[in-house]
Amino acid sequence: RNATATIFKSEEVEDLLSPYIASFSSRGPNPVTPNTLKPDIAAPGVNVIAAWTQLNPISEIEDDKRILPYNIISGTSMACPHAAAAAAYVKSFHPNWSPARIKSALMTTATPMSSSLNPEAEFAYGAGLINPVKAANPGLVYDISEADYAEFLCGEGYTSKELRILTQDKTTCKGKDNEKAVYNLNLPSFAVYVNDTFSGYVYHRTVTNVGSANSTYKARVISSFLLGIEVIPDVLSFTSIGQKKSFSLTIEGQINVEMISASLIWDDGNYQVRSPIVVYGS
Repeated sequence: RNATATIFKSEEVEDLLSPYIASFSSRGPNPVTPNTLKPDIAAPGVNVIAAWTQLNPISEIEDDKRILPYNIISGTSMACPHAAAAAAYVKSFHPNWSPARIKSALMTTATPMSSSLNPEAEFAYGAGLINPVKAANPGLVYDISEADYAEFLCGEGYTSKELRILTQDKTTCKGKDNEKAVYNLNLPSFAVYVNDTFSGYVYHRTVTNVGSANSTYKARVISSFLLGIEVIPDVLSFTSIGQKKSFSLTIEGQINVEMISASLIWDDGNYQVRSPIVVYGS
């Protein structure tokens, strides 16, 4: 009857295991297009206070009649708003950027996560934990045009008739190198599904300078000794904003494990533009 309470100062407690991916979160690989990495990125989605309908109680427990305008929720339905807000935040700084540029900025500036805490590695967290502040100033971006997407869909087996339903023009799949279009889609990540006939892959990518006008980026590869990864050229020099430079990334090796993680980092001393690389088998 005479209960008392003490209000203490706020205390920040560091969780040494954080961040890690919840057990219920979906994992890769991509079942539709094995040579594209999924998921793209990770975002907060566990025990998030969010708005809640007052037409239902806050739990599924029998006889729970509590009705509140908020609840503590977990799931991709919580991570998605974080990612969408981060994209909107980046868009506010760069209103003319395409969705592909924004996605690239979010992925290449993400905070790397630990595979020791997440055995599925990139198939659990993609490029890493989203970092909206860094994403607003990524240095380089991987952009994708409508024509690039059309070639990709041709490579995925779309017919010219099916493609035109999407493009609303006379785009055709004839005369295109459809197989290469799939893994050469200008994504800020690299995924390689290998089988018994695997002898190597050569990826082609193009980056656009959105950082310093005069800058020189050097390629740095972090990889297992089981893989041979070569970047040509391994130095990209820019003289203006918006300038584009292309490079190839070759992956070779004898793969005798289920999955190998690696990464490519373009570094000019100020920006570190990181792309995940995943090589995996059945």
